[in-house]
Amino acid sequence: MSKQDSVWIVTLPCARADVERIDTEAELLFAQEATQPVLSFLEDTKGTDESQWLLQVYCQGKPDRKLINKIKGLAPGITSATVEQVEQQDWVTLSQEGLPPITAGRFHVRNSADDAANADHINYLIPASRAFGTGQHETTHGCLEMLDRLRSAGHRFGNIADIGTGTGLLAFAAMALWPRAYVIASDIDPAAVEVTAENVVLNSLVEGTGAGQVALVEAAGMDHPAIVERAPYDLIIANILAGPLISLAPAFAAHLSDGGSLVLAGLIGEQADAVIAACRRAGLRLAARSDRGQWPTLHLRKRQRHGWRRPERWGDSGDSVAPGYGSW
Repeated sequence: MSKQDSVWIVTLPCARADVERIDTEAELLFAQEATQPVLSFLEDTKGTDESQWLLQVYCQGKPDRKLINKIKGLAPGITSATVEQVEQQDWVTLSQEGLPPITAGRFHVRNSADDAANADHINYLIPASRAFGTGQHETTHGCLEMLDRLRSAGHRFGNIADIGTGTGLLAFAAMALWPRAYVIASDIDPAAVEVTAENVVLNSLVEGTGAGQVALVEAAGMDHPAIVERAPYDLIIANILAGPLISLAPAFAAHLSDGGSLVLAGLIGEQADAVIAACRRAGLRLAARSDRGQWPTLHLRKRQRHGWRRPERWGDSGDSVAPGYGSW
């Protein structure tokens, strides 16, 4: 394994209050890096300070002093850092292996074929893979529940887009709830698109452009001809990060039909007001909100005869850098 292929982890203690800012600022800080580091936050249960957390930064190749100083500069309270090489493995897959099935609304999601299906629910098999979105994370769980509530409330959708699809789970759920709908799922990560295609076959679904099928594209945000040509959508789902959600609010509004719905997740509670405000400026109003711990899921609707005429692309503004993965 070459030095460039080795995986290193930088661990730094930080305060819980810094988590939101670090998560947002890191997207911009590392935007120019050839290989963007991956951030992870862990609560330091061994410490005596309840507000103490650990920021872990996974780097491809040994980080130099300049990069470490960048990381330390993410929060004023960060004064120390430990750097160590770790065995190179598929961290996304390993983090999800052996997870128990989850039930969210009418959905039952397994990540192992050894787990039994639930006859009373809509079942999906989403194995641990290179993409996020097995349903285990609170954001994906919250989106599944929100989609279920929309269906129970009588909403009908015929043209649906899942932006940042990850494993494809949310797109699959939308197809099950509105089986005659046209559905397109996109992700900036080509590996996620490949995983979604595999999961389409695994769950006996159909990839394609027709009603009741799912079209797959690799795209940053709404920036793909296939996404633009199918607009306007009456439902857009985006489970990504707060920064891109804010930047993409005008694009979401531009591609939504009047009265259309937008389901957003991937943000933490402290970021909700900023995301809602950005959506409000684009002509969207908050219709419902549900919180699972610190993770809110938002349902917004486009006001009648309101919205931008020109879609906004990722990259039009400084804080629109796309995350490395799609759905959590």
